[in-house]
Amino acid sequence: MDERPDAGREPALPLVSVTRVEPDPPEVPTTDVTWPTDSRKDKDMAISVLTRGTTTVRMDPLRRTAFLAGALYLITFIASIPAVFLLDPVLSDPNYIVGPGADTRVLFGGLLDIINALACIGTAIVLFPVVKRQSVATALGFVASRMLEAAIIFTGVVSLLAVVTLRQDMAGTPGADADSLVTVGAALVAVRDWTFLFGPGLAVANALLLGSLMYRSRLVPRVIPLMGLIGAPLLLIANTATMFGLNDQLSVWSAIALPGIFFWELSLGLYLVIKGFKPSPITAGMAAVE
Repeated sequence: MDERPDAGREPALPLVSVTRVEPDPPEVPTTDVTWPTDSRKDKDMAISVLTRGTTTVRMDPLRRTAFLAGALYLITFIASIPAVFLLDPVLSDPNYIVGPGADTRVLFGGLLDIINALACIGTAIVLFPVVKRQSVATALGFVASRMLEAAIIFTGVVSLLAVVTLRQDMAGTPGADADSLVTVGAALVAVRDWTFLFGPGLAVANALLLGSLMYRSRLVPRVIPLMGLIGAPLLLIANTATMFGLNDQLSVWSAIALPGIFFWELSLGLYLVIKGFKPSPITAGMAAVE
């Protein structure tokens, strides 16, 4: 009998030490970006996105309003002054309606007058949200006078276009009475002459209404609306004298009365385009709301 202590036992297995091996942590990508040589299109698109995101500049709303209002005022000058010369044939020739006519020239002049009328309305619409903060009633009066001025200008344009239509359709046709056509043409031109007196003559009301708003609000240098406030009464007297036959639209008195209104509107347009509104309580309040 085997008396060894280990007799009858299974042989012991050797002990094995097991060490867990942790995998290496993944590499953190660096901020350097390398562009694959075969993805030029993607690279250009990314650069384009970055460029758009860093160079986009938005114009201040108040600056945009001032620029647009000033541009519209300048458009009234650019459109109305050439229109006077383009419409001269139909205005100065009593027999235009039975003569050869310069219809294309007259039509182009009428188009410029229409642009002038639309620009007049635009100035009031653009400025109203700003100047109403000074006085709502006065600002509404300015809008109304500007729209009335545009309507009167449209009436004058339509009367001259009617002369062109009659000349094209009736002049030279068998049975047409030349004397009657001349009379009708003269009547239509007379309508335009009166609209030219009352339409642009409403610049008096515009200068008094908008000029007072600009002067009190200090949105522009006070010398600018002061020109309109001084010129308006002079032009009113000249137009009233013309209406009663005491003055002519091309007289010396009219030449004295006109520059105040002319330079008031011209300087207002230039200042708003170049400088914009001056800092004032109105601009500060609108900037705070926005």
